Amino acid sequence: MDVVTLGESMVTFLPSRPGRLADVPSFDRGIGGAESNVACGLAAAGHSVKWVSRVGADGFGDHLVETIASYGVDTSAVRRDPVRPTGIYFRTAGERATDAHEVAYYRTGSAASTMATDTVDLDVLRSGRVLHLSGITAALSGDCLGLLRELTARRPGRPLVSFDVNHRPGLWRDTEGPRVLLDLARAADIVFVGDDEARDAWGLHGAAAVREALPEPALLVVKQGERGATVFDKNTGGMGEDAADTATFVGALHVDVIAHVGAGDAFAAGFLSATLRGLPVRDRIRHGHLMAAAALTVPGDLAAPPAREHADRLVALDDGAWGTLRLGPGWTRANEEVRTA
Repeated sequence: MDVVTLGESMVTFLPSRPGRLADVPSFDRGIGGAESNVACGLAAAGHSVKWVSRVGADGFGDHLVETIASYGVDTSAVRRDPVRPTGIYFRTAGERATDAHEVAYYRTGSAASTMATDTVDLDVLRSGRVLHLSGITAALSGDCLGLLRELTARRPGRPLVSFDVNHRPGLWRDTEGPRVLLDLARAADIVFVGDDEARDAWGLHGAAAVREALPEPALLVVKQGERGATVFDKNTGGMGEDAADTATFVGALHVDVIAHVGAGDAFAAGFLSATLRGLPVRDRIRHGHLMAAAALTVPGDLAAPPAREHADRLVALDDGAWGTLRLGPGWTRANEEVRTA
């Protein structure tokens, strides 16, 4: 496998119209889960990917497994729990950052919360070139946190460990979440973190401050929202924790946004895809931005990425042409882009 991912996926209920959850009359069913989103994006981009998780022996579990498999993801390592249910959640249509946004999770005691070193196959998890994890899993239970600590332990033969911090304060039962996430991130090889969550979790301001707090990862990706992303790469400056960094910033694209959900996962998928292909850091960031743009222009978590040839053509544009791109709904299917003036 190119990539193995581990994490909870849930059935998502998307509102049929804007408004409070109390006022929305009906919902459309989808799926959502940080690690399964990355898996689906990578599989759609042509990589071999396995998703490892636990779901309930129920209809929602059937829907999750069947839908994720339909993207080309190997779901053979997903286990069914005969007692605990598959997690679900409802959300409003608004932007997550606003006070009007509501999310109602029904995941406490879910099948995925029982993932542990003795309920998943560790050899399967270590069988890919890359193992992708996120901080969400660490927050689900003590057993889940123990599993992530085992998987991020630096041992000979460990696959390349990719870790998306995904700080979700509402999931943590105590105040230890930020410290735990920092420890896990420092143990990974590739780390994705938003500058907003680094500020909220660790009190860090700016990409350089994040790097100072996380010197260990070979690649540190600091996502800076609508500005773009900065990647610190020590591979170009030698090896070891004291190796010199190269910092690369690439501005984000102009996007006509439909919904912000799933954009961070899509960025990670695009960046990892380009990493697996051995592309330069600048191109990896650009592929991340393009995959994020695909997610931003659909209402749900998952979007069909652009064809590889189309994405490569856009990534190869000079800085001036890249800066004039404007992408709207349907741009991946139309195989064309809209340029700003």
